[in-house]
Amino acid sequence: MSTRVAVVTGSNKGIGLAIVRALCRLFQGDVYLTARDLGRGEEAVKSLSSEGLNPKFHQLDVNDLNSIRATAEYFKEKYGGVDVLVNNAGVAFKDSDPSPFAVQAEVTLKTNFFAARDMLSHFLPLIRPGGRVVNVSSSLGSNALKKCSSDLQQRLRGDDITEDELAGLMQRFVDEAKKGEHKQGGWPDTAYGVSKMGLTVLTVIQARRLSKERPNDEILVNACCPGWVRTDMAGDKAPKSPDEGAITPVYLALLPPGATEPHGKFVSDKEVQPW
Repeated sequence: MSTRVAVVTGSNKGIGLAIVRALCRLFQGDVYLTARDLGRGEEAVKSLSSEGLNPKFHQLDVNDLNSIRATAEYFKEKYGGVDVLVNNAGVAFKDSDPSPFAVQAEVTLKTNFFAARDMLSHFLPLIRPGGRVVNVSSSLGSNALKKCSSDLQQRLRGDDITEDELAGLMQRFVDEAKKGEHKQGGWPDTAYGVSKMGLTVLTVIQARRLSKERPNDEILVNACCPGWVRTDMAGDKAPKSPDEGAITPVYLALLPPGATEPHGKFVSDKEVQPW
C-alpha cells in the first residue's frame, strides 16, 4: 500500500494553515503545507511542529505553471498519486484598496479562477480512487451569480456548460472590466465574487466530468464557503477563527470511503447550499 497524501495550496497562514493543522490530526497519511514563499512556508511548518504535528512542505506558486507542473511531477514520482487536494490559495483586495477595478479584476481572476483551473488540470489526473478534491470558494460567489444578467445566469447554471466556455466567460469579464464595460456586459461590480462564482461552476463541471470518465473511482469534488474568518484577507472583525473556518473544507476532504455525496456541490457549514 502506498502512503496516502494530502496537499493544501496557499497554506502558510489563515484558513489554509488551519486546514493543514486539522488534516495533520485527522488524516491517515502525509500532509503537505505548500506556499509560494519558501521562508514563510518553512516558518509555518515550524509553528505546527511546535504543536506536536508533522506536516511536510513543498514550495508551490499556483500562479506559475512551471511550479504547478514540477509539484505535480513530485507527487507522481514520490507517491504515485494524490488522495486529497484542497485548492485554498486565493487573493482579495481590501475595500479600501485604491487599485483600479481593471487591475483588481485581472489579478483576482488570475489566482482565484485561472490558477485553480491550472491546478485542477494537472492534479485531477493524479487523484487516486476514493480521492477528495475541495475548492475553497465563497458565498460571495453565489451572491455574484444572483447579480449577473439572466443570460449569464442561465449559461453559468447550465448543465451543458463546458470548462472552455466557462474560462471564456471569465476572460470576458476581465476584458470588459479593463474597458470599464463589465456592468453593460451583465456582470456584477465584484471581482472577488465573480472569481469565486467561476470556481464553484468549475467544480460542478469537473465533478460532472469525473462521474462520466471515472464512474467507478468514487472521487468526490466539491466547493465550499469557509465562512467569514479572521484572516489577513478578511480582517479581524470576522466572527470565525481560522480553525472554525477549516471545519467545512476538512469535512469535505475527509468524506468517508464509499460516500457518494456531496459531489459537485457548494457546501457551507457542512450543508449543501442551493446554487
